[in-house]
Amino acid sequence: MLFNSLNFLIFFITVTIIYFLLPFKWRWLHLLLVSCVFYMSFIPYYIVVLFITITIDYFGGIWMEASTGKRRKYFLLVSISSTVLVLAVFKYYNFFTGNINTLAQFIGWNYSIKSLMIALPIGLSFHTFQSLSYVIEVYRGKQKAEKHFGIYSLYVMYYPQLVAGPIERPQNLLHQFRRNNRFRFQNFYRGLRLIVFGFFMKLVIADRLSIYVDSVYDNIGIQNGTSLALATFFFSFQIYCDFAGYSSIAIGVSRVMGINLMSNFRRPYLSKSLAEFWHRWHISLSTWFRDYLYIPLGGNKVKSKTRLCCNIMITFLISGFWHGASWTFITWGGLNGLYIITEKILSPVRQALSFIPKIINVICVFLLINVSWIFFRSGSVSEGIVILKKIVHAQGKVFLPYDPEIFIYCCLSVFLISAIEIFYEFVYAQRRIRRNYLAFNNVFMLFLIVCIMLLGVFDGSQFIYFQF
Repeated sequence: MLFNSLNFLIFFITVTIIYFLLPFKWRWLHLLLVSCVFYMSFIPYYIVVLFITITIDYFGGIWMEASTGKRRKYFLLVSISSTVLVLAVFKYYNFFTGNINTLAQFIGWNYSIKSLMIALPIGLSFHTFQSLSYVIEVYRGKQKAEKHFGIYSLYVMYYPQLVAGPIERPQNLLHQFRRNNRFRFQNFYRGLRLIVFGFFMKLVIADRLSIYVDSVYDNIGIQNGTSLALATFFFSFQIYCDFAGYSSIAIGVSRVMGINLMSNFRRPYLSKSLAEFWHRWHISLSTWFRDYLYIPLGGNKVKSKTRLCCNIMITFLISGFWHGASWTFITWGGLNGLYIITEKILSPVRQALSFIPKIINVICVFLLINVSWIFFRSGSVSEGIVILKKIVHAQGKVFLPYDPEIFIYCCLSVFLISAIEIFYEFVYAQRRIRRNYLAFNNVFMLFLIVCIMLLGVFDGSQFIYFQF
């Protein structure tokens, strides 16, 4: 059941109305049941796998809290291992076996491991990381073990953020399921604004841009550098609006019911440094890797610069691997790790050049991120290198698929989202619109609705991050 479908709209309205009509003591059960229905609308039988991991982590948290010393650590390792094992089997088994078979063939060994013919459960990486954050926080003593099995199940399966985040921490979400939320117009209005903006980003921007991006990237052999550069440029906005659009809808749907999810994006393409970009992009995942991988490795507190660089690279390589079982994602992660390491090494130089206009920094960061997106979007690393080479030696006419109107729509889409982002960054976020604040929001929301109706692509295309 995709967010950008009529079925979901009916589902959301029905679920929300029943939520507020039900007595408080039954709301958790209502949300859990509808979350199961939502998840089963994709691949029904995988809910069994999800509940197995939920059960292991539920009891693991309780036993961990009641234990001390090595026994406590033992339960942590069991919980983490079982959760990661599910992720490894469904998402990474075929990747490893494929690479082992390739290596065996290369060195002349008569050795082969069969691949598993299984589909990847929707949102597996997201709810896996959410489960891991719970058991780690319980182990650290920052979160009490949840004794209510239904409430803990709801924490993992809460339908607005089940398949693509934001990846929530137990401290933020668990207690909210015990709060008696009353219908408040302010929550409804703010949630509706986020939902409308999310649909605008997905239907008007992302899905419009995908028409050009897919036509170019699916026919790389006949494309020239100029077309590939434009497709990459458009893809950077496509993936941002696709994923940020999903997050906005998820946060808005939850806000209507009075449940607050963390912000996941904060206008990342206006970042003045690469480090700032990762503080603005997929915030729930970036902070997850910071708190549960980078800092435990030593973070910025290590004395050796070599160790610091290793910590950064390990974090980004694993982040890339989290996105997908492919060398393209590992390359993407490694390239971004290299960016951050270089930026840290050259920080004295950057400080000496602080007189350079900020817009130059923003453009440089955006261009570097665009280069990394090539490998994220490509079918293979070699294909990404070919694209990069063609772009460097770009010449010739721009490839316009089908008709010039598609290209014009793409340019209009980029202009629209860029103008909105700049306005929100420098005017709206700083509350420079003090008079007629509500009137502006109403007019802006009406503008977005009109854009969705006139320019939206209603083909029910899947969100990009659903595959992760």
